[in-house]
Amino acid sequence: MTGMGDEPFITAVKPLVDAMGGEMLPPDEAGPDDVVLAWEGADVVAVRLPQLADSLDHILAAMERKQGKPLADLDRKTKQEVVRVLEARGAFSVRHGVETVASALGVSRFTVYNYLNREKDA
Repeated sequence: MTGMGDEPFITAVKPLVDAMGGEMLPPDEAGPDDVVLAWEGADVVAVRLPQLADSLDHILAAMERKQGKPLADLDRKTKQEVVRVLEARGAFSVRHGVETVASALGVSRFTVYNYLNREKDA
């Protein structure tokens, strides 16, 4: 993002914006739903937040990068841990969240529900 003012500030917030699947743009291009970040009294950058469904895809992709392999290739115990993390992050409040997660993990919806129920019973 060249030409957007305070580069150290932009460099500092970029990992957070990337982690949540947002997009950075110049403040004068901000729409009504964008978040404009100011530093020392001046608008520095606008952040366009992702739609919820896009956020889930972004979270799954980030988890896959962290694991270093496709989520479907993980062992059962690790898949259960992934489901626990996703539940804590609200993944299953998104429409079709269970189906999206099941597809990414290479398991059935029934299996995802079993993983969720196992957590509640533990």
